[in-house]
Amino acid sequence: MRIVSLVLRIAPHSLPAAESALAAIPGVQVHAQDAATGKLIITIEDGPGYSTADSILAAHKVPCVLSATLAYEYGEDDAPPASQLPSLHRSPAQEAPSCH
Repeated sequence: MRIVSLVLRIAPHSLPAAESALAAIPGVQVHAQDAATGKLIITIEDGPGYSTADSILAAHKVPCVLSATLAYEYGEDDAPPASQLPSLHRSPAQEAPSCH
């Protein structure tokens, strides 16, 4: 599961059109807006058949979006933590023969 939050800057007069276009992108939710500055705060969550990366690109390509800034990213993988993976490389100290 991946979740990201973006701050989008949009031409203020284009906010309604931008919100409509963003609502059509998989995983996108609009959480706040400031009509005076043209800023939107959105979250994107991945799901079956699409990734957060695809939805971020789609949001950035909405014609009235002037800029997109990543504010937060959370990722949870099914893979075990690196500390639990077998080591592929050993340090020279680990490979040295015992002195006993």
